[in-house]
Amino acid sequence: MILVINVGNLDMIVAVFEGEEVTASWRMTTNSLMTSDEIGSTIIRFLDFDDINPREIEDVVISSVVPNIMYSLTNAVKKYFRKTPIIINSFVNSGIDLSRMDNPKELGTNRLVNISAAYNIYGGPVMVVDYSTCTTYDVVDENGVFVTGITAPGINICTESLFLKAAQLPRIEIKKPDSIYCQDIISCIQGGIYYGHRGEAKYIINSIKKEMGAENLKCIATGGLANVIDSKGEIFDICDPFLSFKGLRLLYEKNKNMKEEVEE
Repeated sequence: MILVINVGNLDMIVAVFEGEEVTASWRMTTNSLMTSDEIGSTIIRFLDFDDINPREIEDVVISSVVPNIMYSLTNAVKKYFRKTPIIINSFVNSGIDLSRMDNPKELGTNRLVNISAAYNIYGGPVMVVDYSTCTTYDVVDENGVFVTGITAPGINICTESLFLKAAQLPRIEIKKPDSIYCQDIISCIQGGIYYGHRGEAKYIINSIKKEMGAENLKCIATGGLANVIDSKGEIFDICDPFLSFKGLRLLYEKNKNMKEEVEE
């Protein structure tokens, strides 16, 4: 069994792979103030809840966009699992050519994990649309070369900004309103968020297809709100909620021998 940990700005998602299958997954709040004992004991409780023996964890792989949590997280893995984790960064063997970027280190590891998974699983050219803290549109061509990465404000950022900056606007549930003819403040905000982000996705996807001359570009969406924005599959070819997990497992397979060489 492989333990994979994907640290985002808001959530830390933990999953266990047995072979190529996700056998269990959990979500916890990303908190840079947590100690290694707090992180380690929480993950152990997750495993116990699903009757997974921590001693059966063969290795651990981590992707993180929150540098301040890495010391505690790495030490939690070492203490509670007796493993030195593989840390994903821009220098690992990902199968993706980042040579067109001025500074490959600027590409977040979460994005590298996603495009590596999409290219290796679905082939290129491929775009990954990730509904996370930001909404990102990352494109790899048929040869595995990173072409472009567009970053837009995330859906939750937009709704929270409306709540914080406009005194009379409430927090809302993010969903499609019953009709575009909105008659109350809640559905008015929901309509703006829902239709605005659908329009954003359609425009960016169509523009990239046109500029690349790649009508066969596959669009893979991931993140918790992908199915909200495209519940009927009208925009994206595939919604894959486990894309980052699959990417972490693939990158582990590509890089585990490097770790073994270092340990020897």
